Amino acid sequence: MRTPSAVLQIGCSVDRARGVNEARLARRQEAATKRQQQQQKEDTAETKPTSDASNNNNQSIEGEKDYDDDKEEPYSPENWNNLVFRYEEPNQMTRWDSPLFTLIWEDDETQTRETFDKIWDVIAGEAKKIIRPNQSTIQRDKDPGGDYLYVLERETQDIVKRILSGQSDDGGDEVYIPRNPGEKDSEEYLIELPAGKKVGLAQLQRYRRAFVALNRGGIGLEALGKLAAGRLRESFVGYLNDALEKDG
Repeated sequence: MRTPSAVLQIGCSVDRARGVNEARLARRQEAATKRQQQQQKEDTAETKPTSDASNNNNQSIEGEKDYDDDKEEPYSPENWNNLVFRYEEPNQMTRWDSPLFTLIWEDDETQTRETFDKIWDVIAGEAKKIIRPNQSTIQRDKDPGGDYLYVLERETQDIVKRILSGQSDDGGDEVYIPRNPGEKDSEEYLIELPAGKKVGLAQLQRYRRAFVALNRGGIGLEALGKLAAGRLRESFVGYLNDALEKDG
């Protein structure tokens, strides 16, 4: 064993997580209603002949299997809101959150498999350096403008602001993002916005948070370790174009 533990973060928007919990609450309520109805049938069956009661008991057992199969326990709305309020994002730079891997809700089967392969390699593989229990940080080359996480936040926020200020109310624009904003005649990256609708701040921030979560943790750690600000901008622009095309 190369390291005794790893942290897997599941990235999911608050609205989507709330919807999942509410669906579980609804299933629980439905199951409770079915149990109540079944109990009423059993109480009525006590006054019927033995053969009829036996048949009803068999149906009761089968019915319980139907609506008791869901083992996903929901949170009460109050507890769920408290959990969201108290949630703290894991930090790769702390010992207790390292090594950190991230999956987001939209990840497909291929991405999920790759992530779990990386987790297995860290725990038991031979290709990577052993992660010592007292290793509190992962070393990254620092950009001249600040450390890696600071640059990651700064550059992605800047791109979001440029998209919001560069698009029209009708949508469908092409927004050009400079690779190095401080340089004259800097190379530019193109972001193609969907036609017929304006991309809002909430949508862009959702993409940005997902990108940051992917790039601050274990996924692609080796490849991302030496990214300078310009390379980060190029990577985020590519991520946005893919996400916008996928969401239509």
